[in-house]
Amino acid sequence: MIHHGDTEARSKLLHEDLTEQIIGAAIEVHRALGPELLESAYEECPCHELNIQGIPFRRQVSLPVLYKGVRLDCGYRIDLIVDDRVILELKCTEYTLPVHEAQLLSYIKMQTCGSDYS
Repeated sequence: MIHHGDTEARSKLLHEDLTEQIIGAAIEVHRALGPELLESAYEECPCHELNIQGIPFRRQVSLPVLYKGVRLDCGYRIDLIVDDRVILELKCTEYTLPVHEAQLLSYIKMQTCGSDYS
C-alpha cells in the first residue's frame, strides 16, 4: 500500500503527475467538506473537482469477469477511472482494511487479465 507523504513509495508511482493532481483534488474536497459525509458525496465532489481541473475520468465503470473466455457482468463497478490510467476506489472509513486493498487488487487483476472495462 502506498501512503501519501512516503517519499520512497511516491517515487515509484507509474503516473506520478496525474496521481499528484488526483490527490490534490481529493484534498481540496476534504478541506471543503470535512469528514463524515456519505460515500456518494465523496464521489460526486471529486468528479466536479476533476472537471474543474480539466482531467478526464469515467465514473461507475462496469468491470466484467472473464470466466472460461466469456465476459460476465457480475456487478463489479470501478468508482472512477481517471484519464484511463488510474483506478480510484473510494471508501468512507476510518481505516483501510485488507479487504479494501484486496478489492482494488482484484479490479486491477481482472483488468489486466483481459476483462476490459468499458
